[in-house]
Amino acid sequence: MIANLDIDLLKTFIAIAEQGSFTRAADEVNKTQSAVSMQMKRLEDVVQRPLFDRDGRQNRLTADGDRLLDYARRLVRLNDEAVATFTRPELTGAVRLGTPDDYADRLLPEILARFSRTHPLVQVDVNCIGSGTLTEMAKRNEVDLALITCTHKTDADEIVRTEPLVWVTSAQHHVHERETIPVALSHVGCIWRHMALKALDDSGKSYRVGYASANSNAVNAAVLAGLAVAAIPRIVMRPGMRVLGPEDGFPPIGEFEIGLVYGLGERTSAIDALAHHISDSLALLDQPLMAAE
Repeated sequence: MIANLDIDLLKTFIAIAEQGSFTRAADEVNKTQSAVSMQMKRLEDVVQRPLFDRDGRQNRLTADGDRLLDYARRLVRLNDEAVATFTRPELTGAVRLGTPDDYADRLLPEILARFSRTHPLVQVDVNCIGSGTLTEMAKRNEVDLALITCTHKTDADEIVRTEPLVWVTSAQHHVHERETIPVALSHVGCIWRHMALKALDDSGKSYRVGYASANSNAVNAAVLAGLAVAAIPRIVMRPGMRVLGPEDGFPPIGEFEIGLVYGLGERTSAIDALAHHISDSLALLDQPLMAAE
C-alpha cells in the first residue's frame, strides 16, 4: 500500500530547501531544530530515499530531494487552496484584467478556472489587447490588473516569469528546411519580433517575412499549416508544433520577462488575490500547456 505524504512534513521540507539549513527552517515553521530533524527523518522513511546532502552547516538537496521539491510545492499549494475555499471569507467584487491574446488563449483558461474555484464570487472581466496599450490603460485606471510582455524591467510593477522565446514549426511539415525560411512574426514594435529578427540577422540565416499579424492565432495558424516558422514563448506552444534548435540550423533567440501592472485605482482584496494567483501559477508553470508529446 502506498504511503501518504504529510502536508506538515512537506511544508517543513520546503522551508529547509528555501532557507538552506535546518536551523533557519525551524524558525520559519516555528519548531525546534530537533523536531525539524525528526520530521525529515520521517519524510525520508516515507519516500525511502535520502533527501539532503549535509555540507557543513548547509543542507543541500539530493537529486531525489530536488525531484520531491516540485511535488511538495504543488501538493502544499493545492492543500492551501482547498482549505482556503472553505475557511476564508468569500471575496466579492470585480477585477478588470487585461492581457495580450497570446496569454489569454493558452494560459488564462486554466488559471481563471482555478481562481474561480477559490473565489467563486469574484467577477473577472478580461480585455485582450497588446502589452503597450494595456500599460497605458493601467495608468488611466481603465484596467485593475494587466499581465504584459515586458520590453524593459521598469514596464511592470512585478516580474512574474522569465521565459525563453523559441523557434517553432509544424510537426507535420518541413518548411524549416527551405533555403530561405518564411517567418511568421507579430506586429512592428513587438519585442518578440525584434528578438527573432535580431537572432536571424546575427546568424546570417536566409529568411523572408512571410506573414505578420498582431493576432497570435494568425501567426500560429501559419505555423500549423506548414507555411512558416515563428518565434513564440515555449509556454504557449500548441499541439502539432515542435521546437527548432541549433541542430536544425536555428539560432537561440533569448529570454524575455512577463510582468504584472496594477491600475491606479484602489487595490482591493480581489485584485490582490487574482494577482497573487497569476504570479504563483506562472512561477510554478514548467511545461507548455497542452503541448504535443
